[in-house]
This record gives sequence, C-alpha cells and structure tokens, in this order.
Amino acid sequence: MARAGLTAERVTEAAAELADAVGFENITVSALARSFGVKDASLYSHVRNLQDLRERVALLSAGELADHIAAAVAGRAGKDAMVAFANAYREYALAHPGRYAATQIQLEPAALAALAKKSTAYARNVELTHAMLRAYRLTEPDLTDAGRLLRSAFHGYITLEANGGFSHSRDVQTSWERALDALHLLLEQWPSESARRAAEEEGT
Repeated sequence: MARAGLTAERVTEAAAELADAVGFENITVSALARSFGVKDASLYSHVRNLQDLRERVALLSAGELADHIAAAVAGRAGKDAMVAFANAYREYALAHPGRYAATQIQLEPAALAALAKKSTAYARNVELTHAMLRAYRLTEPDLTDAGRLLRSAFHGYITLEANGGFSHSRDVQTSWERALDALHLLLEQWPSESARRAAEEEGT
C-alpha cells in the first residue's frame, strides 16, 4: 500500500535533491526509500522502476532549467540574450549538479516521445535556444548547428570547471566572459549553409 503523503511529484523532487547531493548516477530506489523511512515497495506505487525515476528527474530538471533561462533572457536580444542564456545555464548546472546531469542523459526515442506528452520541458529548451539565435539572423539548418556548438561549449566549460579541470591561475570567471565574447563574434559572422553551398557551386 502506498505510504500516506507520498506522491509521484514528491518522490521525483526528493530524487532530484538526492541527485544533487550524491550524483545522478548514484540515485537508487533503495536510497530514496531510506530517505523517506519506507520500504522500496512503497515507492513502486509511484514510480515503475529506477529508469522511470531517472526519466522523471530528467523531465523535472529540464523544466527547471528552461524556467531559469527564460527568466534570464526575458526582454533581451542579441549578445545580451546570449550572455544571459549562457550565465543562467551555467548557474543552474553548478548549483544543481545532479539535476543538470539528469538533463544530459540519452533517452530512447520511445521514452523521449512519452515524456514529451507529459511536458514541454525539452521542447522549451530548444525553443529558447532558437529564439536567442534568431537575433543573429540564423535560420535552419544553421540554427541547429549553432545550437549544438553553444551547448557543446557551455557543457564542456561547465564540466571542466565543476571537476576542477582549470588549474591555471587565470580567473575562471574572466575566461568564461571572454569565451562568451568570442562566441558572440562567431555568431555574428556565422558562415551560413546557403552561402557555403553557393561558394561550393561556384568552385565546381
């Protein structure tokens, strides 16, 4: 029988908090049950299994990340929006390492489709990225290419920073700000796919 007071939402939130404390890869149904002072079976009334629990944490975290970014970029455009987007992304990732790790897991297409029916969190993150990039006059497929570059740059920097990978005396915050300056210049001069193809055709 389900423990009184436990809900799928409360279990998911507790799992997210546990992920931040011990690492997303270390959350288990047993550890979560102990935190509630119940047996594992009580949680299985609310989540199907560990994979379901992790997917719920991923969905919760993706929604929180989208909310944080949306609030930061509201009313901004161009470089201001890109910098606000990047800073919000970094702030969330460093403040909530377990939750952030959850947003990076690879989901099976069927699982991703099922989650999309429950929430627009993943779609909102993509939409926020594209909305910010459109100020640089980018269209598809350049939107996707530029979005992938930014995600790679942000994720790589944040991961190295969180793991103590920057041992040089240069201030990490200053390097981050300089990197955003460079990304802004790159986006302003993005080599469009249509221009690339035209140049190739002229060269044939």
